Amino acid sequence: MADIKWTKEEVLELHRKLRGKVGIEGKSPINSVKDLSLLYTPGVADACREIAANKELAYEYTMKSNSVAIVTDGTRVLGLGNIGPEAALPVMEGKALIMKQFGNIDAFPICLRTTDPDKIVEAVRHIEPVFGAINLEDIETPKVFDIEERLTEGAEALGIPVFHDDQHGTAIVVLAALINALKVVGKSKENIRVAVVGAGSAGHGIAKLLIAYGVRDLVVFDSKGALTNLRTDLDLRKMELANITNESGFNDSIGKFTGADVLIAASKTGSVPHETLRGMKDDNCRIIFSLSNPNPEIPPEVAQSFGVRIYATGRSDLPNQVNNSLCFPGFLRALLDLRVRKITNKMKIAAAEAIAGCVAEEELRETKIVPEIFDTNIVPAIKEKVAGSL
Repeated sequence: MADIKWTKEEVLELHRKLRGKVGIEGKSPINSVKDLSLLYTPGVADACREIAANKELAYEYTMKSNSVAIVTDGTRVLGLGNIGPEAALPVMEGKALIMKQFGNIDAFPICLRTTDPDKIVEAVRHIEPVFGAINLEDIETPKVFDIEERLTEGAEALGIPVFHDDQHGTAIVVLAALINALKVVGKSKENIRVAVVGAGSAGHGIAKLLIAYGVRDLVVFDSKGALTNLRTDLDLRKMELANITNESGFNDSIGKFTGADVLIAASKTGSVPHETLRGMKDDNCRIIFSLSNPNPEIPPEVAQSFGVRIYATGRSDLPNQVNNSLCFPGFLRALLDLRVRKITNKMKIAAAEAIAGCVAEEELRETKIVPEIFDTNIVPAIKEKVAGSL
């Protein structure tokens, strides 16, 4: 466990001192009248005319090819809930900082003063010309599914990729961690039983990607129990999951679920009863990913008391940090450089395999199933693997 400690006063003082974690820096100095004429008027008109004749040239002549909009309405920020656009801004700035440091991406927080999905879609469509990709962030479910789908498919679709970090990013990193965890315990994706606790953005994305990867026996749970097509209270998104998972037809609560090799919790503290842990397969190979942040659904000491062999969380002060920061700088770098228009499962699986591959076979162990965020191999590995999936 890393020895990382801080105080509220330290956090606030640093933020007060910085007054924002990102800023804008010019790429070319203006030291003469000629510089001014080339970079601004009258010379800039030549670039404008070229783009007016061919909008695709914006990727070559402007910031578009390296710019990402981080769009939120502040309705589901971390574990803080609906705290509004101003309070969401420090988180969006942090993501922009990570994108810049690890992916050399210019990302801009776009915190909208509306929670209306129609207005959010409209706003994103209006700002599209500036950006090469959109990152939807910390927008409540199920609304965010509708927003992502509308911006990706149909008449309102953008000409640039729409990445939803809570859905796509979490799923990619979870799959990467699972690939390596299965290597450590000597199991295969075809022969494991998986429980996913939580059917929000993260749980939805995780379940769909694991099924696409080839996991066969997977059951998703919401607060009322297993998702099954026998239930009459499911919305369209949960019914979608029910139709592609739970082949065994399990129709009870998470507390009654037994025989799981892998438990992935993307819910809230206390959502997984001890009975579920006790009922996991008793073969010294239990795997638990407890992703709620900052307080995992299953505390590490509880997991240890139930003989869990591999335990991962989203926390940076515990081993096996399954955190989206392992994914989004490299994945968005790939989307921008490869001029991707739409994200596919093949791309996401490729990214997960790239992240998993950044941990050498000889380094794999119970407490080392994912690389550190500071591993400089992650971003180029993701780009190379995603390119190969196109």
